[in-house]
Formats: sequence, structure tokens, C-alpha cells
Amino acid sequence: MSHVILWDNSLLIISYKTIFLHFGVYMNQLLYIVWNPDIVAFRLGPLSMRWYGLLWPIGLALAYLVVKRLYKEQKIKDELLAPLFIYCFFGILIGARLGHCIFYQPQDFLTSGKGIIEMLLPIRFMADGGWKLTGYAGLASHGGTLGLMIALWLYVHKTKLSIWTVLDNIAIATGTTACCIRLGNLMNSEIIGKISDVPWAFIFEKVDMMPRHPGQLYEAIAYAVLFFIMWTLHKRMPEKIGTGWYFGFCLTYIFTFRFFIEYTKEIQEAFEASLPIDMGQILSIPFIILGVYCMLRARK
Repeated sequence: MSHVILWDNSLLIISYKTIFLHFGVYMNQLLYIVWNPDIVAFRLGPLSMRWYGLLWPIGLALAYLVVKRLYKEQKIKDELLAPLFIYCFFGILIGARLGHCIFYQPQDFLTSGKGIIEMLLPIRFMADGGWKLTGYAGLASHGGTLGLMIALWLYVHKTKLSIWTVLDNIAIATGTTACCIRLGNLMNSEIIGKISDVPWAFIFEKVDMMPRHPGQLYEAIAYAVLFFIMWTLHKRMPEKIGTGWYFGFCLTYIFTFRFFIEYTKEIQEAFEASLPIDMGQILSIPFIILGVYCMLRARK
């Protein structure tokens, strides 16, 4: 190469560009994050707690503290707070489970009696005729959102509080729980992104050795940002609590982001490959429309 350097400076530049290109590729490989954490957070004798199962209640606990603060600011009775989170817990869990089974795997859960039992109970029937306690393997955020909305309607029907006040308060706190749930997905190496060469790509060893977009982390960061935006806005515009504006903003933010982030994520079920957009995007559209409607309604 030395005679090339002496003869032609343009070739010298090309040679250096080639060297730097290969060096950049090498550095990108070094920057990939190899991801293979233990899905179990801790063990107590024969019992174990998985990260997902731990982060779920942590997210709910954080939302509880946020709404407790909001109820205090709005002088809502303390005794109305605990029932709210009982309704929320079961509404989200039941809705998320049914949403996954109905929207993503109807052929597995709706075509037989055993499938319906597996949909409703955290068990799986084994080939030898027995059954195994597995927990609910498969939860869908769109179903969880719909289940939450139904649960809040039931809560309001019982407590006689304003539906818009309750929806706005929950919306302000939603980012905390949503962030924790996606971190749980990250610890499980599930809902992975498409193959990518970005330097922050994750290699999910439980799946394969290819660098991929950390879609779960993108969502977790977005939801954490949502919470800080909502908390700041509620301080500046407390008069909008009870109008439905915060609820509308929350839906619009989350599901608009979800719609576009789906382009970086792998499809969850094979049938989605034949669709013009994936199931997550299809299910996001009505929530975006509802969110925009609620924001426009609140301006009247």
C-alpha cells in the first residue's frame, strides 16, 4: 500500500476510508448489548419471583402513590382509593389476557374447551393428560386498556365520582405502570425488535444471536417520559382534570407512539405477516381516535 500512498493521494484517501469503514463496523459490534438476564429476580426456598411478576406490582404501586397524591390535592376521600386499584388490577389483568387470546391466538384458545380453560386459568394442559401451573403467558396492552376502561366505569358507577375525573387521574399515573411492564418484557427477552445494526442494538441470547432493536426499552423510555410530561402539565393546568383532556392526551400519546414503534418490532404471530399493518397497529387506531376526540371535547 505504501507505493499507492506515494503515487496517488486520491487512492490514499480511499484506502483510509475503507479502513475507517471496517473499523466502524468493528466498533458497532463491540457496542452491541448482549442480553441474557435471569428471568428470576430472587428465590425464597422453593419459591421464585420473576422480574415480570415483580415489576407488574411495582408499577401498580407507583401509580397508587401518584393517584393518592392527586386524590389528596382534589380532596377526594381516602377510602375511595383502595377500591380503585382493586378494580384496576383485575380490569387490566382480565382485559390483557382476553385481549391476547382473542386478538392474537384465537385458534389456540377459542376452538376447544381446554383452550378456553387455559385462557381463563393460569394453567396449561400437558400431552400426558395432566396439567401445569404456568401463569398467564400472553397479555395484550390493548386488551388491558379496554379492560381498565370497563373497570373504571364500574368503579365510578359504585362510588358516584365523575368518570372524567377518575379517567384523568389514572391517565396521569399510567406512565409509571406502563414503563414497568415494558421493563418486565425486556427482562423476559420478549416483544423483541427487528434485526438492526444500530450501535445500541440488543442481542437477545434467549432468542438468537442477531442484534435487534430493543423495542421494549423504546416503549419503557417513552412511557417514563409520558409520566413526567403529565405530572408537569397537571401542575400547570389543574383545571383540566375532570374534563377528559389528560385521558385523551394519554391515549393519543401512547398509541401513536405504539403505532410507529411497531415498525421496529417483530410480528408476534405468523398471520400478521399477511396484513398491511400488524395487529398492534390495527388495534392502536381506535384508541388514537378516541384520544383525539376526548382532547377536542375537553376544549369546548
